[in-house]
Amino acid sequence: MAEPGRFGGTCVNVGCIPKKLFAYAAHYREEFEVAKSFGWSVGEPRFDWKTLLANKDREIARLNGVYEAALTRAGVTILRDRATVIDAHTVEAGGRRHTATHILVATGAWPQVPDIPGRELAITSNEAFSLPALPRRALVVGGGYIALEFASIFNGLGVRTTLAYRGPRLLRGFDGDVRERIGEELRRKGVDLRLEANPARLEPGIRVTYEDGGTQDVDLVMFATGRRPNTRGLGLEAAGVKLDADGQVAVDAYSKSSVDSIHAIGDVTHRMNLTPVATAEGMWLARTLFRGEPTPVDHADVPTAVFSDPNVATVGLTEETARRSHAALDVYKASFRALKHTLGPAEERTFMKLVVDAGSQRVLGAHMIGPDAGEVIQGVAIAVKLGATKPQFDATIGIHPTAAEEFVTMREKVSQA
Repeated sequence: MAEPGRFGGTCVNVGCIPKKLFAYAAHYREEFEVAKSFGWSVGEPRFDWKTLLANKDREIARLNGVYEAALTRAGVTILRDRATVIDAHTVEAGGRRHTATHILVATGAWPQVPDIPGRELAITSNEAFSLPALPRRALVVGGGYIALEFASIFNGLGVRTTLAYRGPRLLRGFDGDVRERIGEELRRKGVDLRLEANPARLEPGIRVTYEDGGTQDVDLVMFATGRRPNTRGLGLEAAGVKLDADGQVAVDAYSKSSVDSIHAIGDVTHRMNLTPVATAEGMWLARTLFRGEPTPVDHADVPTAVFSDPNVATVGLTEETARRSHAALDVYKASFRALKHTLGPAEERTFMKLVVDAGSQRVLGAHMIGPDAGEVIQGVAIAVKLGATKPQFDATIGIHPTAAEEFVTMREKVSQA
């Protein structure tokens, strides 16, 4: 294994793990307010950014060690250098050449900043995990997972936060109701959400000029506008490996590239950029290559979560996608204030939705906005993956009082077509 950086990839070092830790930190401010409605009285809360950074760094260093120890125990030879592909069976790392029957490319992706004047004044999520100090005012640009998560983090930590997105609704590819409602919830939390707004220029200061001519002064601009696969300079094309237009390794259902002996998994390919998906792709590839069990990659009904505030989680088909592939649907929705918020002034609303095939009554998709949505949808995902029907959901006894029980108590269809 050739790895010039820290073990664990994007997720452990500049992705899911530190992001989730930051999301926990950001949510405490609201928790202190909620506690008051339950009779708790505490002093004025104070937040120390450097304490969070130090504790986060310690945990990531621990995880780096765990990964390295696991590799060593498994007998893996570790090359602490960047590898380049020489040919179908040869790589070069640290000035030495190594041959193998199979080569696996799992080099991930890197955040990109649009080519606009002043782009060097902006940061990406990579740098956001090690800022020397929190800004007073921050602009986050983008409408996907990372943008929503960091807008929520900054806002929760007391930063005056603007989220600007060039499109009319956030979270492209998610269910339409979810896309609409998460924008409403972010605004309710205090995020200055600006849709159909795209920065055209940054100037020292930092002054942001938008494409429509409007301006805004902030202390930090963070772009979360996409990631590009790390394939540049790897020697893949010279070795005959076909890359897509965006530089992603083109692979088949078994993660094989255009060269039989070279495979690719994870964010470096044109598939789902999710850590558990990359892990599963590696496991499926191992079965294919070394167990004699050809196992195609299965990207159907993959659950996912956006750790914004509130959380978003989903599994299966959106209503829009389901309507294109199914003759008729039954759609169920629920929106309510969680019990936790009923004693205080919080206006946050939990939203749940089931998309059901009208003929077979199979649940095609489940969607949620609300606290711990990822924890809830993970369990629902098992049912969706197994092809559970709406009557089977209905026959399941709910745990009361929980938000999750709503998924087995929704009875009134909101639409049928």
